[in-house]
Order: sequence, then structure tokens, then C-alpha cells
Amino acid sequence: MPRKKREKKGEAPWMQTFSDMTTLLLTMFIALFSMATISPGKFQQAVVSLQSVFEGQPVGVLVGGRSISEEPLITSNPGIRQELLKIIEDERYKGKITIEETDKGTIISMKDIAFFRTGSAELTAEAKELLYRIGTIILEHTSNAIEVYGFTDDRPILPSSLYPSNWHLSAARAASVVSFFTTELKNRRLVEKMAEINSGQFDIDYFYNSDRFFPIGLGDSEITKEINLLRSEIDSRKSFALDQFTKGEINSAQLQQIEKELENEYNTRLNELRQKYRRIDILILRQRVR
Repeated sequence: MPRKKREKKGEAPWMQTFSDMTTLLLTMFIALFSMATISPGKFQQAVVSLQSVFEGQPVGVLVGGRSISEEPLITSNPGIRQELLKIIEDERYKGKITIEETDKGTIISMKDIAFFRTGSAELTAEAKELLYRIGTIILEHTSNAIEVYGFTDDRPILPSSLYPSNWHLSAARAASVVSFFTTELKNRRLVEKMAEINSGQFDIDYFYNSDRFFPIGLGDSEITKEINLLRSEIDSRKSFALDQFTKGEINSAQLQQIEKELENEYNTRLNELRQKYRRIDILILRQRVR
């Protein structure tokens, strides 16, 4: 007796409903994504995270690596580094700007530049031009916390000064730089990037958030250390010349000439130190502002 052919059963009724629901959900998420504003900073963090994974360098403290919030992006990006090098190699700033990686983060040190007038915490036009160029690079390509260090030289505060000490003056100078970043530079970028801001491609409040800045005054402590070392060196060389005079190796006139030359050298190098401490340091910390 011939066997009956089995009839193929149709698809389960729930499959059609499930397909419709999946399609509707997909359409909804596409619509939501099209209306969303993407934060460039967070997008950059996601890119770096994925890149680290694909390169076999997983991030996260549990696997022995640095988490995304601990790794500065500023010098690891060739494009950003190149932009900073353009500023460093500018004839006006040659030999005056250095970039150094430390355990705390990336330090951009700017020395022998007329940031402020003597005894003042008001930024000069030259200072604002340089801070604009550096600020747009370091602020708009990271969301890391930033410490700004202010300095003074060893000369005492004048009685007529607004500031009771060099420490107060250096703190005011650091605060002036932070104020420039969070107000004047922010407002300028608001105009320059208006189209990107309106289209949701650039979130200016994300990068110019005042909570990420920490102004720190160091007063004259750093230059005082260097002056003490310089004074010790000059005094040591004077003592050596005096020993030569005592032993009869040089006469009185030669001793006086050596001492005069050493004092002139001291004054010249002291003036160079004072020029060097027309200075602002910016430290991009490894941790991000949460």
C-alpha cells in the first residue's frame, strides 16, 4: 500500500507577528538615532575604546590596562600632535614651549612669553593669541581635567599692588587663564562654530565646562630654588678664586676682576631666569571629568 505524502506545514503563526515587531523596532531606533545629537568627545572615547580592543590592548583596570577615563588623547593622536608642533616651531615661540609626558599627564609649558605685565594678572594680547591657538587644540580634543599653573619671579610685591604676596599674584594669573578659556575663548568659538553647534555636531558646553579647570598658584617658589642654586654656584667659584689668591697663584687685581666677572654673570643669568618665569604651565591630567 503506497505511503501518503506528508503535507508541509506552514510557518508558525507567531513568526509573522515577530517579524513585524522586529521591523517596527528597527524603524523606531533608526528614527531616534537620526534625531539624536552625538557628543564628539564621547564619540572619540568610544572610537579609542574599540580601537584598543581590535589592537589587542583591552582597556580597564581589571585586565591591567588603563581605563578610558585615565588615558590622555592629546599626544597619542598624530593630527593633534602635528598641530601643536606647528605652534612650537613658530618663530615667535621657538624654544619657549615644551610638551612633556609625566605620570600625572601631559604638561605644556610656556616660558619667556609676555603673558602679563609686571605685577599684573591681566593677560596681554600676545598671551591671548597663543592661548587661543593652544586652547582650541587641547580643549576641543579631550574632556580631561586640566590644571593651570601660575608663576611669578623673585621680585617682591610693590606696596601699591592689589596682591598681598607673590603667591596671591600667581594664583590670580592662573585664574586669568582659566577665565579666558571659559569665557572669552568659549564665546569666540561659539561664533566660529555656530553652524556645527546648531546642527548638533559640536557641543561647546561639553568641552568648555568650567568644572574641568583647576587654577593653581606656585608663587616664586620655583624660581627661588633656581636662584639659590645659581648663587651657590657663583659663591663656590668665588671661593675657588680666593683659594688661588691665597696660594699666590693670582694677584689682588686678578681676584677683583674674577669676582666682578662672576657678579656680572650672576646678574645676567638672574635676568634670564626672571624672563623664563614669565610662564604658564597647563597640565592635562590622565583622568577625565565625570
